Amino acid sequence: VMDAPAIAVMVQALFGGDPDQPVAPIERDLSQIETDVATTVFQEVAMALNGSGRRSLELRQPVPRAMSGNEAKRRVLRDGAAVRIIYGISTPTDTGTVTVMIPQRILLATRGATADHGGDQTTEFDWRARFSEEVMRSAVRLEATMPLARLSLGDLAAFQPGQVIEFEEDAQLQAKLSARDNTLFVCEFGKLGQNYTVRIRHPHDGGQDFIDGLVPG
Repeated sequence: VMDAPAIAVMVQALFGGDPDQPVAPIERDLSQIETDVATTVFQEVAMALNGSGRRSLELRQPVPRAMSGNEAKRRVLRDGAAVRIIYGISTPTDTGTVTVMIPQRILLATRGATADHGGDQTTEFDWRARFSEEVMRSAVRLEATMPLARLSLGDLAAFQPGQVIEFEEDAQLQAKLSARDNTLFVCEFGKLGQNYTVRIRHPHDGGQDFIDGLVPG
């Protein structure tokens, strides 16, 4: 579907209009030439979306001739799950849109679990690998903490401003590296030049950590 500003922009662009001059949206039924322009745009978008080979959407080519006015109003889009893709077409003064609606059934038939992969067993693996790659690029905040001491609630309640608390002997060797409240590694706290560091010792063992919490010392 092309909106009125998009059609006006494309007609101006194809017929040498001044890109710095505003154009009036075409709110009436399209003329013969304007219909040809809209059909050309639809054809180019369909070819770009369709793709080729086993990943093709298998769209019917060429696309049907564009329609407007009452004829277009009778073509009501079905109310169902679909993907909507909006493309912008613009000049320095005007902006229009071309909207593509892809029903869910089409996506499932060509991309989903019911798609016919033609005996190719690598498709699902390839998509999983690509998705995993995108996930691995996600930025997370790392936090390194060092255990202080085991104290009773009474000891904590007795703390006073200015009081000095000693670290346990092996606290420097038991730093925990975590992200999003999940402990990842047990590290060693240290210093390199002017910077404080943590050196990874081994992956965190949640089961062992639970047991150590049940049996003090």
